[in-house]
Amino acid sequence: MANDSTVDNAQGPGLKKVMGPKLLLFFVVGDIIGTTIYALTGKIAGKVGGALWVPFLVAFVVAFLTAFSYLELVGKYPKAGGAPLYIHRAFGMHFLTFMVAFAVMCSGITSASSGAQAFSGDYLQEILPGAPSWLVAVGFIALIALVNLRGVAESAKLNVVLTIILLAGMALVIVPGALAIFGVTTNDALVPDPSRLLEFNTDTGPFLAVTSATALAFFAMVGFEDTVNMAEETKDPVKTFPRAVLIGLGITAAIYLAIALISSTLVPTHELADSDGPLLLVVQTAAPWFPPVLFAVMALFALSNTALINMMMASRLLYGMAEEKVIPRRFGLVHHTRQTPWVSILFTSVLAIILISSLEIEDLGNTTSLLLLIVFALVNVAVLVLRKDKVEHEHFRAPTWVPVLGAITCAFFASPLAGRPVEEYVVAAILLGIGVVFWAFNYFAGGRRKTEFDPTKLGS
Repeated sequence: MANDSTVDNAQGPGLKKVMGPKLLLFFVVGDIIGTTIYALTGKIAGKVGGALWVPFLVAFVVAFLTAFSYLELVGKYPKAGGAPLYIHRAFGMHFLTFMVAFAVMCSGITSASSGAQAFSGDYLQEILPGAPSWLVAVGFIALIALVNLRGVAESAKLNVVLTIILLAGMALVIVPGALAIFGVTTNDALVPDPSRLLEFNTDTGPFLAVTSATALAFFAMVGFEDTVNMAEETKDPVKTFPRAVLIGLGITAAIYLAIALISSTLVPTHELADSDGPLLLVVQTAAPWFPPVLFAVMALFALSNTALINMMMASRLLYGMAEEKVIPRRFGLVHHTRQTPWVSILFTSVLAIILISSLEIEDLGNTTSLLLLIVFALVNVAVLVLRKDKVEHEHFRAPTWVPVLGAITCAFFASPLAGRPVEEYVVAAILLGIGVVFWAFNYFAGGRRKTEFDPTKLGS
């Protein structure tokens, strides 16, 4: 294992511990729920058929396995840093650590880009019919960049408000939808069809229908991994994290499964598949009395929340890499009055605009899940490698079969065997290729010096 003296001997005072169990649970749920359920539910239905709940259930199981691995590692090493820190401790390869951090950063950009496209789709058209989609998506990213430039305090406060709106939107789908299924509805023309819940896409067959849909549905479960970066700011993280993360994942999975069951029962599969605002269709069907424009506004706020969180994460990771001198230092420039990493924010925003202009929302969602599944597979392996690294304090320990199965399932759903098209690997390779260019530039510009850095500071 690599020498971790730079990791363990960090200078200066520790971060203030402000996160208790309830606040951490709120953070977990708010970080997971977002673009996928609001915008990509229909695309998932198009892949799997009426059995929309199946890929969400499988994705939850895969995420749950990986969450156990994260919980063991965050209990063992309660520092900010996340996947790059764990993989660095396990393998001691600075280039691999950097590429993992860069992959996480790219996943944030692709996720935010999918949110921007969803923002400019059917939800916005309900409010402003005929609005130019591409121009709105680009303007959305620009607005997120401006909020990001204002500072993390303003962004964090806005995140709390947006998360509350997001959960209210979920309630507006689940409660009227459940009542409609049980016959309590004001829509006399509504005829729920539970038989759709067992229908699979006949074009591909049940197995490939489920695997290809799960590869996209996994995008819905990501976000829990971001919470490990709050470890140093959490009270008693060794005890607090396992309960908060597992309960948060359980709550999220229950919400997703409820929405999948309700959506497929109330709305024909082809209608869901043709829409990038599927939950609006569900609300209009189950609660015709509720103003669709108001729900569309709530959905737009929810999509903004996801994009804001991801662009904040991406720009801070890029800034951390520049501070650690593993990419050009100019990316670490900070605005003299707002004290925000303006070059990193500008770069990630431009990259997001390029992605929006080049790819469809489904491709962006699939690329996000592909990048993170690769990272998660490595994290699951890292847990097993680090079993030989003993620590003095007690911590959560996952059963050995959990990270083994987690690594296998993550690798499978990241592979072509899951039905992923070649285009997704091309996009991921291009994004990661940018990271390789950055690394090579610094390596040769530094006189071929060995590029070393502190992985705990990458997301600072």
